[in-house]
Amino acid sequence: MDANLTKLGGSLPVPSVQELAKEAITEVPPRYVRPDQDHSFMHADLGTSLLQVPVIDLSKLSSSNEDLMESELENLHVACRDWGFFQLINHGVRCSLVEEVKLGIQEFFELPMEEKRKLWQEEGDVEGFGQTFVVWEEQKLDWGDRFFMVSLPRHLRNPRFFPMLPSPFRFSSSLYAGELSKKS
Repeated sequence: MDANLTKLGGSLPVPSVQELAKEAITEVPPRYVRPDQDHSFMHADLGTSLLQVPVIDLSKLSSSNEDLMESELENLHVACRDWGFFQLINHGVRCSLVEEVKLGIQEFFELPMEEKRKLWQEEGDVEGFGQTFVVWEEQKLDWGDRFFMVSLPRHLRNPRFFPMLPSPFRFSSSLYAGELSKKS
């Protein structure tokens, strides 16, 4: 089973959005324009702004109060269906550690491109710096770069990435992964 976990899909290499944004472009390149997507900023069912990231409360998901748990499960469903991501609160990881990891991520993306290139995705892999799940040359892309790596379970970590992370980020990421493994 572990062998299946190491193959998460593949991705073709594409230019860094950070580097594209540094160029004197006057319009977004066509590969990043998505006219087929709904640009509404209001969620018709809830009357709420889609600019507010959904927040999911883990303590409610694991509550013995079935009504509370069912309500939060519905919130999780909507967040996954409409957004594809959410902010998780009451997960038990101390806030100061979460802030250290966030700072490490920010510092990583501020590194010079030469440093980030050392962690560039290899063709056919999704781990590394770049974009994920790019499968054909004309595919529409997200206007953003990503860095993805497996951190848990530890034995599945790609040795090409973790040791090469800047020291403070590597340390806080390791602590964070340890905290997450205690909570599960």
